[in-house]
Amino acid sequence: MSFSWFIARRYLTARRRQAFISVISAVSILGVGVGVMALIIALALMTGVQGELRDRIVGSTAHVYVYKDGGFTDVPGALARLRIPGVEGAAPAVVGQAFLTSSRSDGAPIRLKGIDPVLEQAVTDVRGAVVLGSLDALTARGPEERDGMLLGIDLAQSLGVTVGDSVMLLSPRGVITPGRMMPMVRYYAVVGILKFGYYDTDASAAFVTLASAERVLGTDGPSLIQLRLADMDDAPRVRQVLETSLGTGYQIQDWIELNGPLYSALWLEKVSISLAIGLIVMVAALNIVASLVLLVMEKSRDIAILRTMGAPARTIRLIFVLQGLAIGLMGTAGGTTLGVIVSVLADRRQWIRLPSDVYQLTYLPFKLEVPDVVTVVVAAVLVCLVATIYPARQAGRLDPAEALRHQ
Repeated sequence: MSFSWFIARRYLTARRRQAFISVISAVSILGVGVGVMALIIALALMTGVQGELRDRIVGSTAHVYVYKDGGFTDVPGALARLRIPGVEGAAPAVVGQAFLTSSRSDGAPIRLKGIDPVLEQAVTDVRGAVVLGSLDALTARGPEERDGMLLGIDLAQSLGVTVGDSVMLLSPRGVITPGRMMPMVRYYAVVGILKFGYYDTDASAAFVTLASAERVLGTDGPSLIQLRLADMDDAPRVRQVLETSLGTGYQIQDWIELNGPLYSALWLEKVSISLAIGLIVMVAALNIVASLVLLVMEKSRDIAILRTMGAPARTIRLIFVLQGLAIGLMGTAGGTTLGVIVSVLADRRQWIRLPSDVYQLTYLPFKLEVPDVVTVVVAAVLVCLVATIYPARQAGRLDPAEALRHQ
């Protein structure tokens, strides 16, 4: 044990007359621990919410969308051309706006999507989202049966329909009559209910076959091709590659670009919460400064004696730096341990439940990221180390003769 650490440890465990100094040190350790624990829990919460929202968004949408002026006429050729490295699946689609109504509702505007049920499974989690009915029933229709339609669960509830009911679709594509232009009306049978867990999709999406959507929306082929990537975070790179290779006449969007405002808001909230809770660590650092300043005043006689015995000012400064660093390390270690334990238990046991009819999340997820934990630990230790600079310099500058004059 080094001389500086031996003295610092004795000061940390002060007794009798110095008990007050020891209490302040304990409060400083507690303050650092609480701040670190709160910061780790907050970061785990925000990361968990971001990840859950991302999974739900990506489960209902593709990673990259490729649009072509005039639509795609050679679909097999286009699918083969777009299967570049990094692309795992591709599927054509027709998308448009329409209005859907039922006998139990005044109706609602919808986002009509025509899909190939087989290829669609390679780009979205449409089969896993079916909670009632069947995806296969979309195409397994008899010659006398109406075309099938899949509805998002919130849309089905607003229309008051379930599997087996009929709905009426009004298309913006008009039909010319002798009197005036009339909207196209088409009846569908509800063959399935979908729940992706993302409100925008569950509340407005209706799925039909490609051929049916082309007839209703008046297109001659798919209006876009959807791509699913091996790594969803690789979407910007794939988009840039496709923009270069396809040239003009194409428009390409990725899921990050489409959901940019949402993720920017979540990132800003994460940073704001981190800064706010980080103030707890700053307050704890001020406690370290106060405890070390009081200790320097209390131990001025000891410091003077050490200096007269030959201890250099550097050794005196190191004593107080080590004491403050020990406070920071103990508080950070305790806070990190408690923060990790609370985050893991809160996620596994779903401590914070949410009403499913109000929020899309049934509970608040907590997800720990190693870089976040490391950043918090390093930042907390650095803050505590910086807090020791002023008291340590004051101790090193203490004049032995002045300190012992009135002793």
